[in-house]
Amino acid sequence: MTKQEVFKAYEDYIVPSYKRLPYIFVKGKGSKMIDIDAKAYLDFFPGWGVSNLGHCHPKVMSAVRDQVSKLIHLPNNFHSLQQAQLAKEIIYLSFDGKVFFCNSGAEANEAAIKLSRKFGKGARFEIITFENSFHGRTMAALSATGQAKHQEGFAPLVPAFKILPFNDLSAVKSAVNDKTVAVMLELIQGEGGINIAEKDFVLGLRKLCDEKNLLLIIDEVQTGIGRTGKMFCYQNYGITPDVITLAKALGGGLPIGVMIAKRNISDLLTAGTHASTFGGSPLVCKAALAVLRSIQKEKLLKNVSGLSPYMQEKLNELKNKHKIIKEVRGLGMMWGVELNKEGYDIVNSCLDKGLIINCTHNTVLRLMPALDVNKKQIDKAVGILDNSLSEAEAL
Repeated sequence: MTKQEVFKAYEDYIVPSYKRLPYIFVKGKGSKMIDIDAKAYLDFFPGWGVSNLGHCHPKVMSAVRDQVSKLIHLPNNFHSLQQAQLAKEIIYLSFDGKVFFCNSGAEANEAAIKLSRKFGKGARFEIITFENSFHGRTMAALSATGQAKHQEGFAPLVPAFKILPFNDLSAVKSAVNDKTVAVMLELIQGEGGINIAEKDFVLGLRKLCDEKNLLLIIDEVQTGIGRTGKMFCYQNYGITPDVITLAKALGGGLPIGVMIAKRNISDLLTAGTHASTFGGSPLVCKAALAVLRSIQKEKLLKNVSGLSPYMQEKLNELKNKHKIIKEVRGLGMMWGVELNKEGYDIVNSCLDKGLIINCTHNTVLRLMPALDVNKKQIDKAVGILDNSLSEAEAL
């Protein structure tokens, strides 16, 4: 198909639920993307963080090729070797508990919400979440999300969510009552603008949940699998949650979602209470195992931690140079550059120059390169961004 035929097919046959940019990518390798015109791009926002290993990582490709020739799908009323191996590895890397497999972050959060309802035994069912959070597009996950713009047009929402100011422990303490069952949060609000949870806030939440017998649910859909320099972001805070949810980067490009629940609560979801037809297929589990083993073997967590200060330094140099930048914030390889104006034109300018980044929350440029990023790539990305910022300021 030609470019125009592709654009026309989208217009005629695909629901317009995304704001799509006029680019057609046909190939990716590592942090390099190639479009239909054979133009190369440096990808500093690989699939909303799905491709933490870059595009088409050789170990993931090898695992998929091996498994696809043997068994692609297996219903969950049978045992799967790959699912057993992956669950064991995930628990080894996280905390003592059990795993539920599904297909996306929203599904993982739905599982966590349902688990909390079972934990509350019908008497406790309210979940505290936070302003500017994002937990997914399904109805319960959407209702938990602290951004009204995503909820517009979908009322009535699922009840029993209390949305409070982020990093405000006193507000949480005041909101807890005899119907409260859980607190759910992202430690770094990705879609909310790269807002980072303060350590005292998180420690206070853990203490409060212990005192009140509440579940602490950490949404690691975007921060998990090495993004912050730890395998899971909660490990930066010195706490252990009761539940975490994962997706995006775990599958290496294939769709997967995971809920991990502590062992003392995991068996509340008994047979028939929750399910996912495609959850944890042999194919995606084989790919996810390759992801986890590659991160460890290639020492990518060390790379992220080592280069994070360099990334921060280069972005702060831009802040000092450009008055359009209000603030730089982030952790590991998850960075936000907040502007004093909307950032979509700058994203488009960077794309024209061969750099893929993102704008979230209207004014925050989001950079989330692959975990194997190097200084040369950081310098190139910052250089392109520098030029685009200069052009924006000259208008």
